[in-house]
Amino acid sequence: MGSTTDKIKGMANEAAGNVKQAVGKVIGNENLEAEGVLQERKGEAQQAIGKAKDAIKKGVDSV
Repeated sequence: MGSTTDKIKGMANEAAGNVKQAVGKVIGNENLEAEGVLQERKGEAQQAIGKAKDAIKKGVDSV
């Protein structure tokens, strides 16, 4: 997967996680809220991977 794809998927997972958290909080569903937290963390990790890939590519390209 490319760095841009990782970052886009990460943003989507982070956004979906935030929505799940909010909905879970509103309806009092702790499981949905917890699932949202996990999905948000997954999204953050995906974005970090995308940024790391960018940094590596820049390092390789500058050699």
